[in-house]
Amino acid sequence: MVVLSGPSGVGKDATLGVLRTLERPWHFAVTATTRAKRPAERGGKAYIFLETEKFQKMVGQGEFLEYAQVYGNWYGVPKEQIRHARKEGLDTILKVDVQGAATIKALVPDAVFIFLVPSSIEELQRRLSLRATESAGDLEVRTGIARQEMERMSSFDYVVVNRDGCLDQSVTCIDAIILAERCRTSPRQISI
Repeated sequence: MVVLSGPSGVGKDATLGVLRTLERPWHFAVTATTRAKRPAERGGKAYIFLETEKFQKMVGQGEFLEYAQVYGNWYGVPKEQIRHARKEGLDTILKVDVQGAATIKALVPDAVFIFLVPSSIEELQRRLSLRATESAGDLEVRTGIARQEMERMSSFDYVVVNRDGCLDQSVTCIDAIILAERCRTSPRQISI
């Protein structure tokens, strides 16, 4: 199980998009959320979009590996996403925020934790402003949170710098990390 995390706007979705094209034996877990769909999103692809009531019911039934409220919306990784991949013999790649990664690390310490970072805070601010999905105030809040999250980098197994214009390099690094982990003499033991 590979956990990919990093601050908002660092390029996790873009990185996952390219990783999907590599045709490796991987399952990309789809996170459930209560946030509204963005214009280009489809349910079940980037996210499983749920009403808050349904999300809370799943929480009550223990159906999430981890869940949290972030920026006013709920996000969670359904356990079934991991169980299904394991039955198929696939490595699972999870995209979670830094808070979620910490929760998963406490529950599944032998997962592989990769922290994706920008080359600078200024680059991250530029990316967030280009997304045009946050107000100036929200952008300031996300930048402050990103600074705090980057201080937790040492709790991850690997750090990959996602520089502007170098997405393929970031993807190559993550692919190499997963390959190296598969070649370990003592494989990591995961149980959900």
